Amino acid sequence: MTATSTTPVPVAPKFPWTGLIALATATFLSVTSEMIPTGLLPDMSASLGVSEAQIGLLVTVFAFTVVLTSAPLTALTKRWSRHGLLIGILVVLGLSNALTAIAPSYEFVVGSRILGGIAHGMFWSIVGAYAGHLVPKEQIGRAVSITLAGGTLAFVLGVPLGTFAGHVFGWRLSFGIIAALMFVGALVVWRFLPAVERDEDAVGVRRRDRTAPKRRDRTVPAVIMVCLIAAVTMVGHYAFYTFVVPFLTGPMGVPAGNVGALLFVYGIAGAGGLLLAGSVLGPRPQLGLLLALGVTGVSVAALALVYAQPVAALIAFLLWGLAFGALPPLLQTRLLHTSSAAFRDTASALYTTSFNVGIGGGALLGSLIFDAGGLMLLPWCYVGLLVVSVVLVAIVGRMTRRHDVVAV
Repeated sequence: MTATSTTPVPVAPKFPWTGLIALATATFLSVTSEMIPTGLLPDMSASLGVSEAQIGLLVTVFAFTVVLTSAPLTALTKRWSRHGLLIGILVVLGLSNALTAIAPSYEFVVGSRILGGIAHGMFWSIVGAYAGHLVPKEQIGRAVSITLAGGTLAFVLGVPLGTFAGHVFGWRLSFGIIAALMFVGALVVWRFLPAVERDEDAVGVRRRDRTAPKRRDRTVPAVIMVCLIAAVTMVGHYAFYTFVVPFLTGPMGVPAGNVGALLFVYGIAGAGGLLLAGSVLGPRPQLGLLLALGVTGVSVAALALVYAQPVAALIAFLLWGLAFGALPPLLQTRLLHTSSAAFRDTASALYTTSFNVGIGGGALLGSLIFDAGGLMLLPWCYVGLLVVSVVLVAIVGRMTRRHDVVAV
């Protein structure tokens, strides 16, 4: 008689497509809500009786609210269910957009955007780490790219369609539609996103040995450097991108009616960058970051030089979209690869803060330069800061290699 083995064959866990698509849906809505004022600058300015620079500052208000509230609120809610927290965040974002849609004054809009910024900061403090908790470490790059695909889709569809609807039917309708979609998104997350456990290894160690001395996490300095790279890069990007509509309709001479379509094409290019980040560049985020930053700088510099030549300017504009589309997922992947598992949630909160320091600081810097009549200085400011980011990425590479040697 032949003996048969009853030892079960290990089965690899299925890739959590449904949960990640639910996260991507939430990301799409959050980014659309954040960036929609950039596409509606002229409409909101005329309706509320304020300058376009003041509407641009709404991005700064939103981002600085994130900076001030995300870390303390993340600490206060660290024992809350991440799943339930995401649902609540989307509901608050929906309320914020509904209030913006009915706002009687600019000051009221500022207040509603502050409310949205509070929720948005909490969202980004947990969404990256949430994706990382759903998969093993070797699949983090793929999971992050899928999650952040929602953000890219926001640039491809959300902001352009919101801009188009705002131009045709009024900017208030755009915010009203986003509010309704936020409530739908909360239902999607409730139904399809699985709950996760956090920092299981760290908790287990603490339970096994409460008397062991605390050791400083070796990954903290490198995590802080990645956060600094994100901040510097986003300052440059949003100093220019916040005022991309005036740049398109002014120096480039694009008719106002074609801006939505051009932003749509820019978003399509960004989706291509996202695909590159999730496939070709994702396994090597250090090299990917250097390439994406370099190509972004070259394309923005080219745009500043050939803006009056339609074909060349369009090529530079689309190349910018392609290269920048790869940056957010590569930065997030670099962060999660750099951070230890126990520090990952805190690292994500720090990253969210630094990212939004960049967004708010960039929008503020862009507003000051734009108000001073320096629209054409904005792309060169962007290029200069990208050079700084490239240097910082090289430093992070040396730091992480040194830690790897010590660990061995």
